[in-house]
Amino acid sequence: MSDDKAVVLTVLSKTVWSDSLFSFTTTRPDGFRFEAGQFVRLGVNPSKLAANQGKDAPDETIFRAYSVVSSPYDEALEFFSVVVPDGAFTSQLKDLQVGDTLYLNTTPFGFLTLSRYQEPKPNTLWLLATGTGLAPFLSMLQDLYTWQQYDNIVLAYSARTVSELAYQDKIHQIADDFTSLVDNPAKFIYVPIVTREAVAGCLNQRLPILIANGELEKTAGITFDQDCHAMLCGNPQMVDDTKEALKAKGLTMNRRGVGNIAVENYW
Repeated sequence: MSDDKAVVLTVLSKTVWSDSLFSFTTTRPDGFRFEAGQFVRLGVNPSKLAANQGKDAPDETIFRAYSVVSSPYDEALEFFSVVVPDGAFTSQLKDLQVGDTLYLNTTPFGFLTLSRYQEPKPNTLWLLATGTGLAPFLSMLQDLYTWQQYDNIVLAYSARTVSELAYQDKIHQIADDFTSLVDNPAKFIYVPIVTREAVAGCLNQRLPILIANGELEKTAGITFDQDCHAMLCGNPQMVDDTKEALKAKGLTMNRRGVGNIAVENYW
């Protein structure tokens, strides 16, 4: 995968959600297109970022995969990142400032998109995320197509602590905004999950356990039936365990457009 033709982005804003999570917006190149749910390759050059801070660093551009948070129709691009201790990429990215430059490979990648589904037909959409795996689902929820295609949308978002439940206001604002734009919008159910703290209004176990014991379905008021679409994004262990929990419910992997379960593989 070549990044020889990467274009320059300028950082427009930055939001710090917790000690380990932050998001940022950038300019959007003219003509850049992507489908909600896809990811791109972002690049940082440590020497250029360090120079802005009066430091020295290697003159080498490093690229990593990032799902796009923003709508396919937004004027700016938004990304959601975790800070990896001593990570070659995020240790640079976490110090971003407005006006800094990044690099974008303008080819979008990935198949965690609603267009991959041919069978079963749209009914209930389950969006199951941990950590920064929320990003592609926020993009989908900012696309009118999503609200027009489904009867129900369930977003289950899991974090270790309540401080790591990012985008809470935005989630509710998106639902309010988009349900008002569609004649018969999908019913939206949001289920926050915090696994290492007891928090009122949040479930308290890992997603695969909540699926296996029926608590997620009970809270959402909707079952994992044979006509649902289930999309998973987050850490690899969650994805693997949740796939197995869903298969035990009778769901199947989506292959060549047919099946219930879709995941992204960019780790």
